[in-house]
Amino acid sequence: MIKDNFYKDSIILTVSNLTAGILRFMFSILLSKKLGAEGMGLYSLVMPIYDLFTCLICGGMVTAISKEASSYYGINDYGNLNKSIHTALVFDFALSVLITIFVFLFSPYISTYVIKDQRTLYSLWVICPALIFVALSSIYKGYFYGISNVKVPAIIDIVEKTVRMAIILGIINFFALKNVTSTVTATYISLSVGELISFILLYAFYKKSKNKFKGSFKKTEGRAQLLFNVLIVSFPLCLNGFLNTAISALSTLIVPGRLVSAGIEYTESLALIGKFSGMAMSIVFFPFIVVMSMATILTPDISKSIIKNDYNSLELRVHEVIKISCLLGISTMIICLCTGDSLGKLFFDRYDLGIYIRIAALSAPFIYMSGSTFGILNGLGKQKDLLINSIITSVLELVLLYVLLGIPSINILGYGIALLISSIVSFILNVISIQKACYIHFPAGELTIDIGLSIFLYFVLKILNSTLPNSIFITKNIVIIIAGFSLLLFSLILTKKSNKAKS
Repeated sequence: MIKDNFYKDSIILTVSNLTAGILRFMFSILLSKKLGAEGMGLYSLVMPIYDLFTCLICGGMVTAISKEASSYYGINDYGNLNKSIHTALVFDFALSVLITIFVFLFSPYISTYVIKDQRTLYSLWVICPALIFVALSSIYKGYFYGISNVKVPAIIDIVEKTVRMAIILGIINFFALKNVTSTVTATYISLSVGELISFILLYAFYKKSKNKFKGSFKKTEGRAQLLFNVLIVSFPLCLNGFLNTAISALSTLIVPGRLVSAGIEYTESLALIGKFSGMAMSIVFFPFIVVMSMATILTPDISKSIIKNDYNSLELRVHEVIKISCLLGISTMIICLCTGDSLGKLFFDRYDLGIYIRIAALSAPFIYMSGSTFGILNGLGKQKDLLINSIITSVLELVLLYVLLGIPSINILGYGIALLISSIVSFILNVISIQKACYIHFPAGELTIDIGLSIFLYFVLKILNSTLPNSIFITKNIVIIIAGFSLLLFSLILTKKSNKAKS
């Protein structure tokens, strides 16, 4: 039953996240047309600052609350369940208000001396309310994940993304915004409004769900103890996320300066950032939504297996998730290597994205597998290992970016090289940490099948790309993409048959 529930919840969350991801992808395409490459680059400089403070406010809360909620819900202890939610809400609200005030007051300094582009000031101001809403929403999302009701946050996420799309279109068209500063600011206004709507809906559904879970007369623990139970899980994750986000933000913010030192004009450096991180990476890592959906459900799923001492199911789950992530990453890489130029034209109407898509795609298998190991380590309670591993890889990526981006012959391509090296190191470190608590084994037969299928798929896609005419450009690329992701299906079928033959 655990297995069925895991994949059922994963599919629900994946469908939701894919829908939201499609909306977000459409949004990035729309934004690229409205802003151009320079505007996309400016937009990407503000987001790391937002992510940094969001992580400081509510980093690890979704995981911690889902873990606590799952434990209490499993033993019908609704008193401690609801009390934990209320206590976490009060704590996160107070923390978010303090940090929001800090961000608002220091926004002029951040835009001038940290981002080093004063055009981002208004964007920093308008994201301040979103910090409070996203902090409170994280508590409710953790609650619904913990009680295995992923439909609620899934549907609300879709609604929020749809509203954001409508708002940004409305503002840009109504006010006829043309310059980069005002359009980027309008984009972040839509973000704040979207987070507000998401919070209101989550609160309404939580109140409805809470009323169903009454009648428990068990003695509840003190609020200090309940808060400690949450923070003991969330704090290492928050620290992990904050340090990594801080390093990631620093990595993003040093990119323009290092490109300038490589002899590229500032406006052109923003355009390169927009092409690589705003466009190419959004194509390459779109399927990563599937991995993150599994990782979200994986944490409470592993917790349940540990509580029941069902380590056979746990090891099987770990093996399956890493395998699926790997195959998904390989499929994505092969598709991008074979049709990089066409994908840039198909989604962003540009023929100059091919090289960036191919370079970014080389890291896809390792980043996808690292994403799944992140959820596994959370479920195993290995937050300390995760923190150490993440810091090592983030510092490594920062150093690589600083060195590679400053080399004129490499410039922005150094971003992709840094991603590849750091993702390989991240995956290796995470697997070593997992092996301390859980046995991972990939039979030689499975590896042989997957390698053979991957090579076969690469040549099939190359043949399709060269033989299908460009007169049916959209149909041609859809066929190639579908054929590319068939690797996952065929691998699972052949592996299953191989295992049956052995048994």
